[in-house]
Amino acid sequence: MSDHNNIDRDAVKNMTDETKSDLNADPITGEPGSHPVGTGVGGLGGAAAGAAIGSLAGPLGTLIGGAIGAVVGGGAGHAAAEAIDPTQEEAYWRAQYANSSYYREGYDFDKDYHPAYAVGYASRARYPADARFEDHEAELEQSWNEVKGESRLAWEDAKQASRDAWNRIK
Repeated sequence: MSDHNNIDRDAVKNMTDETKSDLNADPITGEPGSHPVGTGVGGLGGAAAGAAIGSLAGPLGTLIGGAIGAVVGGGAGHAAAEAIDPTQEEAYWRAQYANSSYYREGYDFDKDYHPAYAVGYASRARYPADARFEDHEAELEQSWNEVKGESRLAWEDAKQASRDAWNRIK
C-alpha cells in the first residue's frame, strides 16, 4: 500500500477531476487511494452490507455492492475496494463496448451493455482467482436475469460482454 501521509489533502481537494481520478482521491476528504464505499462496506462487515448499500441503486447496484462486500469483510475494505473499482470498470467498458465484436448497432451502453459487463466484473470477486467463467456460467446467467432490467440482450449475447469483464478482473 502506498504512503499517502506526505500529500496535502487540501491540495488534492482543489485538483482537477482527472488528477483526482489518477490519485483515486476521496471526493470528500481528499484522501488519495480512497474508496469510501469499499472501505465503509468493509467496516460494516461484508456482502450483506454491500448489497444493502447497493440496493439504493436497484438490482445492478445490489450486484456491485454485494460483490465488493463479499471480498471486503472486516477491516479489509480499503484493500478489496482497490482490487475492484466499479467506477473505473464502468468507465473502461463505456469507452470500449462499441469496439467489441459483439456490439450491435443502435444498442446503448447504459441500458443494454452495462448490466452485462457488471455481471462479469462484479461477480468475479466472489470466486477464487483460478475460477473459470465457463464453470460458473449458470450462476452468472441467473445474475444476468436478475439485473438486466430493460436490456435487449439475451444471455447468449450478454455473456460475451460478461466474459470480457470477468477476464479483465483476473
